[in-house]
Amino acid sequence: MVGQSRKWMILVATTWIQAFTGTNFDFSSYSSTLKSVLGISQVQLNYLSVASDMGKVFGWCSGVSLMYFPLWVVMFMAAFFGLFGYGVQWLVIKQIITLPYFPVFLLCLVAGCSICWFNTVCFVLCIRNFPTNRALALSLTISFNGVTAALYTLIANAINHDDDTLYLFLNALVPLLASILALVPILRQPPLQLLSTDVVSQDSFIFIVLNVLAVITGLYLLLLNSLSSEALRARILLVGALMLLLLPLCLPGIVCGRNWARRTIHSRFCLDVSNFRLVDPDDLELHKELIGNNQNNGSSVNPFYETNKEGFFGKVMEKGRLTMLGEEHSARLLVRRWDFWLYYVAYFCGGTIGLVYSNNIGQIAQSLGYYSQISTVVTLYSSFSFFGRLLSAAPDFLRDKVYYARTGWLAVALVPTPIAFFLLAASGSEAALHAGTAMIGLSSGFVFSAAVSITSELFGPNSASVNHNILITNIPIGSLLYGLLAALVYDSNVKSSMQENSLEEAMVCMGRDCYLQTFICWGCISMLGLISSFLLFLRTRPAYDDYERNRSPAQFS
Repeated sequence: MVGQSRKWMILVATTWIQAFTGTNFDFSSYSSTLKSVLGISQVQLNYLSVASDMGKVFGWCSGVSLMYFPLWVVMFMAAFFGLFGYGVQWLVIKQIITLPYFPVFLLCLVAGCSICWFNTVCFVLCIRNFPTNRALALSLTISFNGVTAALYTLIANAINHDDDTLYLFLNALVPLLASILALVPILRQPPLQLLSTDVVSQDSFIFIVLNVLAVITGLYLLLLNSLSSEALRARILLVGALMLLLLPLCLPGIVCGRNWARRTIHSRFCLDVSNFRLVDPDDLELHKELIGNNQNNGSSVNPFYETNKEGFFGKVMEKGRLTMLGEEHSARLLVRRWDFWLYYVAYFCGGTIGLVYSNNIGQIAQSLGYYSQISTVVTLYSSFSFFGRLLSAAPDFLRDKVYYARTGWLAVALVPTPIAFFLLAASGSEAALHAGTAMIGLSSGFVFSAAVSITSELFGPNSASVNHNILITNIPIGSLLYGLLAALVYDSNVKSSMQENSLEEAMVCMGRDCYLQTFICWGCISMLGLISSFLLFLRTRPAYDDYERNRSPAQFS
């Protein structure tokens, strides 16, 4: 029982880390001030946001470090990367020190590494302590990464609503404090142990409780954040948010109390949560058996899939398609798969473009004349990204009731993105800005959280750590290309007004034309991502259906 309580403490500590280390989401809150202090163009500002995303390219360093250092050491290394990267930027933006452009670029890169290292620590904690419900633990904890901007907005408003430089100070200090808070649970990790059926069922019940609390936390931050403009109200709301984050500490008591109730109270109104188990032991055995049979046959093509497709499209859809889930793919084999490149394009044109949009929210709101609304719009994106990440667990909760291929859920999740961009292109109203931001946040949040599970299902769970790092190389590439497109359009509209404004004012573009062409281009690109995800769904659906057909008889045998 003590070990079970400790593992839930680990999960709570992981949510704290994620909730306070998603510092890339609030870049737009201080980007305009940073641009003004450095006296740089929009293109140069875009390179700074790219530098932060380039930290993901060096994510493998955190995995290597875990081979030589304890987990808590790697966590504090991540915290000190952030303390240095963001802390020195704060000194620059406060004009306490002066640095040229290139050192600031390197500081953004170091800060981006901090975010990636924190994510690695959280992934390892979930995988080690929740081997059975790994995907549920990952989706729950990753979702809290989306509330960072909302929490930082509350903290900044509680201190000084008019000081945009506070975000950099919070980015530097708060993750270190969160790491200190999470240190004790991490040091007292329980030993690995086999879980009984009752324990797995109990875990599923607690995950339901945690997801309900997460939804309440997200709604709290989304609906009440707009009331935090005054310092006193912001402090009251901040206390409420922190209490919601501390509430899961009661989980050990819930575990003990529920076990006591089950032993002492006999009721026919017992909640059956066994259907919510993410991984059934029978599933694992079936999975191994299917892969073993496939390897023994010496062929990668199952007779079930040898259908007589006519026409060019049918032949293309059949060529080289995945025939079963969970088959391990080396990096060399991965890059030869059409399914991988369809998946890559879907992520590149769907999820990554949403991240680039979030980096430009500050300039978008300012150009449309809503400068005072920047923190509100950033919070809106952050909150809906949080809900999108939570929704990525829907396939696992609904698995025994409404089964649908996870790649199909991915395609559905990408639908709001092109709609949002075309809405933003059609209207520059405040309502359109809020609605478009919410849809893009919801869509991209789902993609970020679901990607780990999709990668492991399509290309093998044991190879997921390497293969997923190959997949997310699209993030810095997309950040560079999409951001550069937006910056070039922005700066071209600035130059048209240079004769009427001073040099300082010419650095700021005002009007719908600043991003109109960008929204149209981004909308077309996201349509390409949607088409790619739909083709991926069509190619992988037989593998998902075949796995589910073999799984269902195994459950009842």
